[in-house]
Amino acid sequence: RCYTIAADTPNWSDNLAALLTPRRRRGVEYLDAPDIAAELVERSIADVACSNSLFGGTRAVLAELEPALRRLPTRDATLLDVGTGLGDIPARARAVAARHGITLTTFGIEASAPLARAASSPQLAMVRADARRLPIVDRSVDISMCSQLLHHFDREQGLLLLREMNRVARHRVIVSDLRRSWFAAGGLWLASYPLRFHPVSRHDGVVSVLRGFTPAELRSQVRAAVGSTPTVHTHLGFRVTATWAPVEWTV
Repeated sequence: RCYTIAADTPNWSDNLAALLTPRRRRGVEYLDAPDIAAELVERSIADVACSNSLFGGTRAVLAELEPALRRLPTRDATLLDVGTGLGDIPARARAVAARHGITLTTFGIEASAPLARAASSPQLAMVRADARRLPIVDRSVDISMCSQLLHHFDREQGLLLLREMNRVARHRVIVSDLRRSWFAAGGLWLASYPLRFHPVSRHDGVVSVLRGFTPAELRSQVRAAVGSTPTVHTHLGFRVTATWAPVEWTV
């Protein structure tokens, strides 16, 4: 289930949410270090994939992807997943597309060499590249998306990411991320123990939540990036998504 956030005008629920929402922090994630061991990267990203599956990250993306697929003018479509990790979400996307009679060709972008190698498969063509400078021509994929990637960038670098995703997509852009909350941070920290997450995953997961966005913040960042107001939804599991039809953008 998701809820549409239709306007910027605050109401009582917005005010309550503000009281329960910590200020946004940058923090330091161990996985962002350039010299981190490849084995630890793969282990921690596997924990992220598990978290996505259990706590709503994958469901949030698919909830936005499914109607976008239904609106496509073709039964053969392309999807670019920026910051794909181990490629778990594109795999689910292909299954969803198949249920609608759509053959979905998926491509992944990863800056991490170990992850790019681990995710590559006959079903997911991988490109190792910087998400802020995608080596892809304009309007060359039907849908571009990213999940839990935007919070890794500061505001200015995040604007570059959003503009690149807008540039390469023909029909839809989907951005999914964490909705910042004390409850989400504490819940993830507690759940990480019975799930046997690596200590790095536990630390980085909490930092990620505190880097997350409120619906208003995500809407504002997309608007600043491309000049278009996205449709913003909140989802169970403290997730927030922004989607929009690609627009022409000039600096």
